[in-house]
Amino acid sequence: MQRSTLLGGALLAVVAGLLCLIGEALGLDTQHVALVGGALGGVVGLVQERTPAMRAAGFLIGLVVAWLGFAIRALYLPDSASGRAVAAALVVVVCVLFTAGSANRLPLWTLLIGAAAMVAVYEESYTADSPAFLAQSPSAATGVLLAAGIGFLATSIQGPLRAPSNQRTEDPPATGEPTTEEALVPASTHEFSATEGDRA
Repeated sequence: MQRSTLLGGALLAVVAGLLCLIGEALGLDTQHVALVGGALGGVVGLVQERTPAMRAAGFLIGLVVAWLGFAIRALYLPDSASGRAVAAALVVVVCVLFTAGSANRLPLWTLLIGAAAMVAVYEESYTADSPAFLAQSPSAATGVLLAAGIGFLATSIQGPLRAPSNQRTEDPPATGEPTTEEALVPASTHEFSATEGDRA
């Protein structure tokens, strides 16, 4: 397990560096999103809860919900603290509804991480130029999805985590073998009981 952790971490570090180097060639702002997207995607890959497909789907849904939150802010809400508060509350509520509607098959934390990834890479750009939402947001979403997807794959190479040896449940002794309690009883006690039975 330690070897797979080191391998996944090394691969994730290489991927983050490569994304920063080739971001300009791809036409994406990956320099800004490489660490955020790669790290958050790595977390989704590392946490062994639900299937990988469910975790990835939750991340993607959360990111899309956050993108829709920016769209609502741009179209209907004022660019103020109250507008940001309403948008943030709506994003969280929708994420919770998705989890409840899936009967918890989509872990809530994956949706929240996806939403946080979108906000982390685009909030600054939105604040600087909110009217350019339609032009700038697709690039931000694509960049963070690319980085998160590679980070997810890099850390998903690890197998399921095993419980420490001192926490594993031992199998019960085979039939005929004395249990721990029986082994602690002195042999003289067994002999005395047998003698009393013969006398009776």
